[in-house]
Amino acid sequence: MLTLDKIYHAAFALKNTVRKTDLIYAPQLSENNRIYLKTENLQLTGSFKIRGASYKISKLSDEEKGKGIIACSAGNHAQGVALACENSNTPCIICMPDGAPISKVEATKSYGAEVVLVSDTYDDAYERALELQREKGYTLIHPFDDEDVIAGQATIGLEILEQLADVDTVVLPVGGGGLAGGVAYAIKNLKPDCKIYGVQAAGAPGMYESVKKRKILSVEHVDTFADGIAVKRPGELTYELVSQYADEIVTVTEDEIAAAILALMEKQKLVTEGAGAVSIAAAMFRKIDLSGKKAVCILSGGNIDVNILNRVIARGLIMSGRKSTFTFALVDKPGQLYGVSEVISKCGGNVVAVHHDSGDPNMPVNSCFLRVDMETRNDAHVETIRSELLKAGFTLV
Repeated sequence: MLTLDKIYHAAFALKNTVRKTDLIYAPQLSENNRIYLKTENLQLTGSFKIRGASYKISKLSDEEKGKGIIACSAGNHAQGVALACENSNTPCIICMPDGAPISKVEATKSYGAEVVLVSDTYDDAYERALELQREKGYTLIHPFDDEDVIAGQATIGLEILEQLADVDTVVLPVGGGGLAGGVAYAIKNLKPDCKIYGVQAAGAPGMYESVKKRKILSVEHVDTFADGIAVKRPGELTYELVSQYADEIVTVTEDEIAAAILALMEKQKLVTEGAGAVSIAAAMFRKIDLSGKKAVCILSGGNIDVNILNRVIARGLIMSGRKSTFTFALVDKPGQLYGVSEVISKCGGNVVAVHHDSGDPNMPVNSCFLRVDMETRNDAHVETIRSELLKAGFTLV
């Protein structure tokens, strides 16, 4: 059974191993509430996972360590286990889905771990890890469904209560449920009136569906760039903890996650991965009511692959109304581009790209399509420009 004593013991065991991450007030992300950020994206290895992995490995016997460690992960647990094993001079093998970000794979290898890439998802990597455990007798470090791992993650809850004693609400990401279950247990037992909200990617709603249907369910497939929470099936222990101690589970879309990553970069100068930004996405897009609350959003990780960061930023710009595209149907004659640009300029928009197409066979011979990409301030600004263009007589497609 998970207990507060175990969580306090984990905090003591980890005091010289992990970083006590800052709790940062984020006024630019707050509206009629007060949002604080628990910056686990600045943790060692770039994620909270080092907590659970380090505490679990510290509890192993010499015999268990001598067998060698095996783990499965989409990246963050892999790095946590690899660093903990490096610190204890213990060999380890990590099974990772072949779609895991290259940066996470290489970071795991840099800590001395042997990486086995497995086709498809985290759940497939987990099955391969179990096969190797049976064949070779390795000691398995589960990424979430383990009391010691959960206790390590729960130390974040102790830190939050120490850093902000009058916290009203904690919002955190949910994948397999180790973080959510541990933090919810710790906070609800020490401050029962504090609300706990879990957030999942809409493309990986395993815990959301399980809690809603009141039984553990496995979704058929996961589809999200938030690889840190791309889990088909929650754990047995974590399901029980989340069901009992979390007040609600909500979901956010890929575009909402991208907008949250962009907002954190621009407004707080903090880089997060998809899983690390879902709590802010839930707050930004009002998936939960934070009115008048002191809310802590846990940024669980910052290990985003730079190869997709540009695409994420582009999606975030579109979602927040910062990047817009209009397509016009025009008579192809001199001055049309000038007329369009003049209206956009007077409204404060900035044209960054133009594409002229006069070859569409469905258009009259003397007509064309004009696509204009613009930098804009927000959705209201886009609507103002749209309205002024229509008033000027332009036809928007």
